[in-house]
Amino acid sequence: MSRLKLIAAALIITGLAASGCARNRNLPTQLAPSRMTTIGVNGYLWQAALDTVSFAPLLQADANSGVIITDWYANPKTPGERVKLTVTILAQDLRADALRVAASRQIQQNGTWVAAPVTAATVQKLEDIILTRARDIRRTTVPG
Repeated sequence: MSRLKLIAAALIITGLAASGCARNRNLPTQLAPSRMTTIGVNGYLWQAALDTVSFAPLLQADANSGVIITDWYANPKTPGERVKLTVTILAQDLRADALRVAASRQIQQNGTWVAAPVTAATVQKLEDIILTRARDIRRTTVPG
């Protein structure tokens, strides 16, 4: 498993603080050229998102709508906790606001799975990992 995948998995599993939806972004918003693909979304973001969430089993991956949904994933080191991710790519441009990650987390209590909070910082870190990976893919595939 690559270092980024391990970091993403660790971030998700250890997101233990209170939930929140703040989307503070200090990322540049300058548009990067779209990657020409036959899919409906930015190809760099799509590939980066698939790479990043590949530690979890996929339930759905629709390149035309830009939606990736994982099944529940439990880290073998923390079997009493599991996460599920939904990544949505919203545009054909490689930019921070073209990506949305939602995470659900559950912990096991008395043999039953119970919803638990995911921090906004954890979700934002996952988005940042995907964006960084997309930019790296673009940098290595675009000549010049």
